[in-house]
Amino acid sequence: MRKIRFGRTNVEVPAISLGTWGHGGPNVSEGASVGWSGADDEAAIAALITAYRNGITHWDTADAYGNGHAEELIGRVWNEVPRDQIFIATKFGYVKGPSNRYYDPAFMRAQCEQSLRNMRVDVIDLYYFHHCRFGESDEYFDDALLTMHHLRDEGKIRFIGLSDWDSRKIVRFVERVDPDVVQPYRNVIDDDYELSGLKEYVDNNDLGVAFFSPLRQGLLLGKYTEPQQFPEGDVRRGIPQFADAEFIARMRRASEAVSQRFTDREEPVLAALTGTLLSNNETATVLLGQRNERQALAAAKIGDALSAAEAAWVKMVYRGGV
Repeated sequence: MRKIRFGRTNVEVPAISLGTWGHGGPNVSEGASVGWSGADDEAAIAALITAYRNGITHWDTADAYGNGHAEELIGRVWNEVPRDQIFIATKFGYVKGPSNRYYDPAFMRAQCEQSLRNMRVDVIDLYYFHHCRFGESDEYFDDALLTMHHLRDEGKIRFIGLSDWDSRKIVRFVERVDPDVVQPYRNVIDDDYELSGLKEYVDNNDLGVAFFSPLRQGLLLGKYTEPQQFPEGDVRRGIPQFADAEFIARMRRASEAVSQRFTDREEPVLAALTGTLLSNNETATVLLGQRNERQALAAAKIGDALSAAEAAWVKMVYRGGV
């Protein structure tokens, strides 16, 4: 697995990292399905161990994934995986807690302590603000940032991260947070990373960047042949494209075109979808969900950046060029 320098953290992490959203299982938050069905604890543990053995040593999780369950699974592998070989990132802020609002300082501290216990670790390598919702007038921002700094000063965390589904929101707060790493939503169709100005800021300030949901919850793989239905608790239940026969057919055509062009790659579609995001992004890693050993082995076979021309072609294909 190719390694990259994770920006100013100066930590080497793999170009493809392991995302554990799917390890948490189905979950509902404020009436919305936010988890994943089909979770299997033993398969998830096997994925973690296989990932480590194949050089995937940056694992990303969150306290909200299964209400801490994904973190707990990480805590179960230290008899097979050396803790000092894994760069662990987790997040807080998605769960509101007793105050019924985001980023309450007392609950932030409690959640940090709980994450440490869940994962059975002494320190969290990278701790993210899970989103940029700091109140209607940003009234919770200052106390939230101060609490984050206290956690770092106390040695409970090493580096600070900032995440959101909208790169423009990250841009709005990035200078004030001054994070070491940002984590924006990005794939070959949904891509405002450059237009938002976030890439320029990352490059100018030597930040690490971790792109999440690079497969658009699996839609971009072209593996579906017909509209899908998912049970309550599965985030895919609320994504309209899963019920869109035309979109599903277009993704199949796009994935087939990619497979025909990149015949020299063992995992041509995965390699193209992730390699496009890595193109011209030297401090970037791509978070790829790996829910079982097979997916971890596939992830270990990719990680090279595409050329600018190749990346432009992949985007064109997925955005309706075939």
